[in-house]
Amino acid sequence: MAQSATEKVLLFAEARRIVEEQARLLLPHEPAVEAVALSRARGRVLTESICADRDLPPFSRAARDGFVVIATDVTEASESSPIELKIVGEIAAGAAELPAVHSGEAAAIMTGAAAPVSADAIVMVEYTRPSGKKRVQILRAVRSGENIVPQGAEARTGDVLLAKRQRMGSAAIAVAASVGKSELRVYRQPRVAILATGDELVAVDRKPGPHQIRNSNSWSLASQVEAAGGKPAVLPPAPDEADRLAELIGEGLKSDLLLLAGGVSMGSYDLVKPALRKFDAEFFFTGALIQPGRPIVFGRAAGKYFFGLPGNPVSTLVTFELFVRPVLEALEGAEPQPLHFLLARLKSDITTKPGLARFLPARLSGELENTEVELVRWQGSGDVVATAAANCYIVIPPDRDHIARGELVSVLPAR
Repeated sequence: MAQSATEKVLLFAEARRIVEEQARLLLPHEPAVEAVALSRARGRVLTESICADRDLPPFSRAARDGFVVIATDVTEASESSPIELKIVGEIAAGAAELPAVHSGEAAAIMTGAAAPVSADAIVMVEYTRPSGKKRVQILRAVRSGENIVPQGAEARTGDVLLAKRQRMGSAAIAVAASVGKSELRVYRQPRVAILATGDELVAVDRKPGPHQIRNSNSWSLASQVEAAGGKPAVLPPAPDEADRLAELIGEGLKSDLLLLAGGVSMGSYDLVKPALRKFDAEFFFTGALIQPGRPIVFGRAAGKYFFGLPGNPVSTLVTFELFVRPVLEALEGAEPQPLHFLLARLKSDITTKPGLARFLPARLSGELENTEVELVRWQGSGDVVATAAANCYIVIPPDRDHIARGELVSVLPAR
C-alpha cells in the first residue's frame, strides 16, 4: 500500500537514528537537581562528578591469603628445595599495627589487609607449608609486588571516579560509599504521562464486557518507565471520542514526555494523530518497518516529545525498548545508550517474509558458549501471555527470509 502524503514510514535504522538525534538535543538542557540518600540512588543520574577523597586503595593491600615476604629471599624456592622463613606475626584486615618483616622473615596475611612497607610480595598460602613452631616453608618463588595491590593503584586523591551524567548502578553505589558519599546530587526523575486509548478498555479492577479488555498497556508502560528511571503518571483511558482524547492529550503534554498506546494506525477509529495535530504536532515519523510495532509514531507538540505506540501489548513493550528509552534517558540527564545485542545459536529454523526488521519473543537457554535461542510460540503482537514467558527477542534483519538452525543470530535481551 502506498504511503499518503502525511505518512513517514521509515526503515528501523533510520527511525532509531532520528530518535537518538532528538534525544541528544535534550542534553544541554539539564533537569532540576535534588539530593537523595545513597540507599535510594540506584538508577539515578549524577549531576556532578564524584572524586576520590584519598588514594584507593589507601594502603598497599594484600590480594591473596598467604605470607608477606621479601621477594629476594625466595628467588630459589621450589617444592623440591623449599626456603624456610621465620614467622614474625599475623596481619588481619583492619589491623592497627603491622609487624616489620626483615630478611629471613615472613608474616601471615589475610586478603584485604595492609601489607607492611618492609616487605614487597605475598606467597599464596597454597604454596607454603608449616615447618614447626613459627616457621614456614616457601615452595615457590615470587616477584617483587606479586599479590600486592599498591597504594593508589586504583585511583589517586582527586581523581574522578564517577562522571557527571553517569547512571548509578550497584558498582557505582559501592564507589560512592567508598569515598564517603552518604548523599548524592542527582537529576530529577522526568514525569512520563501514559495514556491508553480505545472504547474497548476497562480498568484492571473491573469486569470487562463480552467485547472489552482490561487496560494492561498503561501498567506495562508504567513498569517500563519506572525501571528506566522515570516517574509514570497514568492517565484515565481515552475513549474513541475526539474532544475527550484531545483533552487528555493536553493533560499529558504537561508532563516531560507523553506516551500514548493505541489509536495510531489507519483505521477510522484511530484518532490519535488527528488529535495531536490540534496541538500543531510535528511528526518525525509515523511508522517504522518493524514487527511488531509498525505503526509507531514519534513527534513533538507544545514543546514536549510524544510517542504514539501501537495498542497491541507486545508491540507496546517492544517499541518502548526500541524507541522510547533513548528520549527518557536524555530527559533524566543521561547520555542515550545504543542498543546492545547478544549473539546466540538458533535452536530451530525460522522462515518469514522479508521486508521488516523483526523483534520476536524468544527464550535463551543453555550457558556460556552453549547458549541457544528459540522463538516462543505466540499468536502475534496481541499475545502478551507468550511474551511473558520470553526472556529476549530474536532480531531478524529485513533482508532475511530464512535462518537455519545453528546459525548465530542477534538477540535483544528483555528488561
